[in-house]
Amino acid sequence: MIVMGIDPGLSLTGWALIEVLSRDKIMPVDYGCIKTTSSATLVQRLQSINLKLQTVLSKYKPGAVVIEELFFLKTSKSIANLLQARGAIILTVSFSKVPLFEYNPRFIKMALTGYGSASKYQIQQMVKIFLRLKEVPKPDDIADALAMAICHVNTRNIKSYNI
Repeated sequence: MIVMGIDPGLSLTGWALIEVLSRDKIMPVDYGCIKTTSSATLVQRLQSINLKLQTVLSKYKPGAVVIEELFFLKTSKSIANLLQARGAIILTVSFSKVPLFEYNPRFIKMALTGYGSASKYQIQQMVKIFLRLKEVPKPDDIADALAMAICHVNTRNIKSYNI
């Protein structure tokens, strides 16, 4: 079973795929970041996110996609940008007919560290440990996407993965 995590953003959208190999072993399959430039129009930026995600979804055919639930940011411009990118991502995933799951940031932190207020550093270190990586993937959006995928695997009934 391959699980994809997506950390939405208009400037940077992190994505990551992990594979469940056994009850206690998961491994990274691939990960990356979709970057859009502020000089592009909103439509061009959303199309770029859509097309790149379509490519990844088609190539790896994940059994599930995980996206972070909304949380409130400090500025309305940040909220608007995030909502538009998130909408494009949800639409892309829905057209691929892959089940989409959402978790709030506190739940993801709890699933990885046992502490709902864990720091970004603590989450990144747990991602590194769970996936047996030499270093934390950069930018942070990739590590966040990996954390979402790990959260999904750790909180779902493992029997559903036919292991």
